[in-house]
Amino acid sequence: MKYARDSRPSLSNEKTAKLLFEALPWIKNLTGKTVVIKYGGSAMVDEKLRADVMGDILLLKIIGVKLVLVHGGGAAINEALSHYDLPVEFKNGQRVTTPEIMDIVREVLGGKVNQELVAALNQHGNVAVGVSGGDAGTIMAEQLDPALGRVGKISRINADYLESLMDNEYIPVVATVAQGEDGGFYNINADVAAGHIAAAVHAHKVMFLTDVDGLYEDFSDKDSLISNLTLEETEAMLASGDVAKGMIPKLQSCITALRGGVYRAHIINGTTPHSLLLELLTNAGVGTVMHSTTEAYEHDWSPHPLGTFASRLTENIDGALDDVEAL
Repeated sequence: MKYARDSRPSLSNEKTAKLLFEALPWIKNLTGKTVVIKYGGSAMVDEKLRADVMGDILLLKIIGVKLVLVHGGGAAINEALSHYDLPVEFKNGQRVTTPEIMDIVREVLGGKVNQELVAALNQHGNVAVGVSGGDAGTIMAEQLDPALGRVGKISRINADYLESLMDNEYIPVVATVAQGEDGGFYNINADVAAGHIAAAVHAHKVMFLTDVDGLYEDFSDKDSLISNLTLEETEAMLASGDVAKGMIPKLQSCITALRGGVYRAHIINGTTPHSLLLELLTNAGVGTVMHSTTEAYEHDWSPHPLGTFASRLTENIDGALDDVEAL
């Protein structure tokens, strides 16, 4: 015999109902739509954060969102290069990729990292399929710059293949290795790949999980976090040359996606627990949103730093998950 008092969650019924009710319009807005998520940084390396992100992705799938997960794996590549005593060299934010290093990139991204993410998602059921960018010509590329070696510039995306996987209820987990137009393979920046894929599959939104809270007008001033921008404002910021170096490929990829028909592009902090849910399913949100049209911007003009409701949602989700694990 078990008593209700022993298994009752700490969250009151009233608060639970209110939480779900406030999320309802956002759920309704997303159901049936496609969201591309670029996943990397600390949120991918830290096991607890990774488990949280995989759980959030599963919840989005359950409410009817079609998802593509695009990942890099810089830390894992660096670790492998160190093991083989090969140099780690970057130029203009891109990894210099010799043919020997390209072999390791393929092994790490398409093997170790991709399989770990697929396995993490499939703990919740057979929902994920690993995809190398070279599979079925998912990502086709040509050489970006001879000085960078096997670093590619995307020439086309096989959207039909990705859409067929989503139509069959799978989440494609895409490793950013491209098939070369010359028959070889190319290393692709994961931010760049996410922007192109989002445009190709006609995504409603593209989400970039990073290690900072979003886009700052002045990165040294933490009060200058920008909540909303138009596409034109985003292009102007990039042209100004004042954007932090690590944010440049993300902004370029946001612009690629928005120009390609994606409605909104988001940059959020993947180290904030459940940041995907907070950004997508609450009034408050936690990151920077770039809008494809002036109408979209005017509809969502209010600032949305991590506010009271978002903070409460984080606490409630964590508390509910702890209660479930304790059962």
